[in-house]
Amino acid sequence: MQLPVSVDVLVVLAVVVVALVLFIFQPVSIDTTAIALMVVLILLGPWTGVSPEEGVSGFSNPATLTVLAMFILSEGVRQTGVIQILTQKLEGFAGDSEFRQLLATVGLAGPSAGFVNNTPIVAVLIPAVTTLARKTGTSPSKLLIPLSFAAMLGGMLTVIGTSTNLLASQIWAQVGGPTAEPFSLFEFTQLGAVVLTVGILYLLTVGRYLTPARIAAEGTPTDQFGMADYLTDVVVHENSDLVGSQVREVRRGDLDLDVFQIMRNGRSIVRALSSERIRAGDVLSVRASQETLEQVIGDEHLDFLPELLDAAADGDEPLPEGFVPEHHAWNQPSATPNPATNNDERTENVEEAEDEVSLTEIVLLPGAWLNRRNGVAGFERTYDATVLAVRRGNDVIRQRLRDVRLQGGDVLLVQTNEDVLDRLRDDNNIVVSSDRRWEDFDRTRIPIALGIVAAVVGLAALEYLPIMVSALAGVVAMLFSGILRPADAYEAVDWDVIFLLAGVIPLGIAFEASGTADLIASGIATEGTMLPPLVMLAVFYLGTAIITEMMSNNASIVLMLPIAVEVAGQLGVNAFAFALAVTFAASTPLLSPVGYQTNLMVYGPGGYKFTDFARVGAPLQLILTVVTTAGIAFFWGL
Repeated sequence: MQLPVSVDVLVVLAVVVVALVLFIFQPVSIDTTAIALMVVLILLGPWTGVSPEEGVSGFSNPATLTVLAMFILSEGVRQTGVIQILTQKLEGFAGDSEFRQLLATVGLAGPSAGFVNNTPIVAVLIPAVTTLARKTGTSPSKLLIPLSFAAMLGGMLTVIGTSTNLLASQIWAQVGGPTAEPFSLFEFTQLGAVVLTVGILYLLTVGRYLTPARIAAEGTPTDQFGMADYLTDVVVHENSDLVGSQVREVRRGDLDLDVFQIMRNGRSIVRALSSERIRAGDVLSVRASQETLEQVIGDEHLDFLPELLDAAADGDEPLPEGFVPEHHAWNQPSATPNPATNNDERTENVEEAEDEVSLTEIVLLPGAWLNRRNGVAGFERTYDATVLAVRRGNDVIRQRLRDVRLQGGDVLLVQTNEDVLDRLRDDNNIVVSSDRRWEDFDRTRIPIALGIVAAVVGLAALEYLPIMVSALAGVVAMLFSGILRPADAYEAVDWDVIFLLAGVIPLGIAFEASGTADLIASGIATEGTMLPPLVMLAVFYLGTAIITEMMSNNASIVLMLPIAVEVAGQLGVNAFAFALAVTFAASTPLLSPVGYQTNLMVYGPGGYKFTDFARVGAPLQLILTVVTTAGIAFFWGL
C-alpha cells in the first residue's frame, strides 16, 4: 500500500510530536530533552538525514558560540557595577512618583537589553526596583511585569539581544536560499526600535492600569508572606524531652515544625543550627501551624514566650535563668552594610555584623541547577540557612516546606546571617532582593568593560569581523584585562540554554532533509492562498507567539522558521519578511510566566497570578502583531 507521505517524513513528525510533548509538559528539564532529541535524530539517521557530524554540529554552530560569549560579556559588564550605578540614578529620577518609577524602569531595561543579555539585566534590576517601590510606597507588582516586557522588547534592537535572534540568523542562512546570509548586527534595528517604543508607550498608559498590585507596598517580610500565624517563640522547660536533642531531631515523623533560631544567654544562634543541642531555658524561634504548636506545647513541656513574658511582667513567674529578651529577627531589616559607613567602622563591626540575623527574600533564577538542590531541604543544607516560606507566583507555601521542590522564579523567605548572605550573593543563580552592596564593585574597570563591549559591537557592525569572532575576542579581552576570572566566565554561562541550542539545531536539519518542512508548508500554502500576504504574515507572527508560550522560544524558532520560509516561497512572497515575523514573535512571548525566562524571574517577586501576564500582555501582543507585520511590510516589503 502506498503511504500518503514518505517514511522519512513520518519518522521526523513522530520525533517532533514526542519532543513537543516533552517540551510542553517538562517531565525532564528542557535541555535534557534537547540533548535526547539530538541523540535520537542521529540514531534514526537513515530516515532523518542527520549524520553524527551534523547531529553534534550545534555545539560548534556560530549561534551557540556567540550566545556563550554574550553571557560572559554580560557578566563582565555586571561585575563592574555599571548597571547598579544606573539603578541609583534611576532612584534619583523616579522619586515618589509611580509614573516616573515605571518610566525609569522600562527606559533603563529596554535599550540596555539590546546590547547586554536581558537575563542579567532583569536579575540586577529586580532588587533595585523592589527596594525603590517599597521605599516609596509603591507595590513592586506594578513595576516587575513592565520590567520583564521591556527587557524582552529591547532584545529585538540587535541580533545579539537574545539567543533566539542568533539562532534565527543561522537557520535563515541555512534555509533562506543560496543568497541568504546570517543577519547583520543591526539587521532589524529600525523595526526593533519601533516595537520597543510602542511597547513602552503601552506599558506607560494602558498597561499601567492593567498591571495588578498583588504585593502590598508596605509591611515587614512576615506581613507580605502572611507569616504572622506561623512564627513564634517557645521556651524549653528543664523536664522537656527536647533537652539534649539536636535541632535536626526536632522535626520527626509528620511533625511540621522548624527551629530557625535559638536565643541563649542573650545571644542568637543560627550557624550550624541543625547540629546544635537544645538546653533547658533556650528560647526557640519556630515556624509551625497553630495546630502543630498546640500539640508541641502539650507534648514537649514548652511555653509560649509571649505568655511567659506577660506572666513575668505581672510577677507571677520568673523568666528562665540567663535569658535576655531581644527584638525578634523577623522584624529586623536586612543586615546589609551601609555604603555610608567608612572602612574603619566596618572593620570594627565585622564580628558583630556576622552574628546579626535577619529575614531576607531571595529569588531563584531559572536553570537546571535547581534539579540538584533536592528541594528546600537540599537548599538549607547547602547554605546553612532556614527557609520559612516559599512564594510561587500568587501562592505562598508555609507548611510542609521540606517536601517542596524548588522551581525557577520561586521567592524564598530565609533566615540568614551576613556570612550566608555573602554566599547567596556570590551565587549567579540567586538574586538577593535586598542587595545594596554598591561599594563592592571596582568602578575603575567600567571604561575598560564598556570599551570591550563597544569594540565587539563596532567590529561586528562594520562587518570587519563576524559576530561570533568579535564576541569571542571580547571574552578573551575580558579575561586578559582581569575584569573576569576564568571561574567567573564558566559560572556566567547559562549552560541549559547552550545545550538547548545545541540539541535543537539538528532538528532544523532533519526538517529540511526529510522534506517535512516542505510538506507542512504545502498544506499551509494551499489553505492560505485566499488570504492576502500581509494577513498570512500576521498569522505566522501570532501563531509563533502562541506556540512559544508552550515550549522553548529556541525550539519554536527551529520548528516555525523553516516552515515560514517554505510557505513564503510557495506563495511567491518575500521569505525574509516571514523569517523576521517568526523571529520577533518567538523572542517576545507575553502571555504567560513560562513563555520567557525574564517573565519567570519576576513571577514570584511580583506575587502574580498566572493569568496576570495574559491580562497585561494579550492586548500588547495583538498590538505588536499589527505593528510588527506592518513594519516588516514597510521596511522590507512583501
